[in-house]
Amino acid sequence: MALLDLLGRRGSLRLLWELRDGHAQSFRLLRDSADAISPSVMNSRVKELREARLVELTAAGYALTGEGLELVRHLKPLHRWAEGWAAHTQDGPDPV
Repeated sequence: MALLDLLGRRGSLRLLWELRDGHAQSFRLLRDSADAISPSVMNSRVKELREARLVELTAAGYALTGEGLELVRHLKPLHRWAEGWAAHTQDGPDPV
């Protein structure tokens, strides 16, 4: 469950999602993409994601590792489901 603990921390999933296209991003660009995350929280999450070997620092900036790309590949169906769920729940409550 260590992975779910890591992913449940504020900003972790957002950072992974911002890197999902496989292109490296500088800290500043990544922070601008994930604008709701403070620099201190982002520093902590990037450090944790690097320790988990999901993110790496390359010459071009931060990028997903092979493991990180694989994780994001598995998260994409959950994202599609969540979009449908959100659309359904915005229709209003189910009658009882």
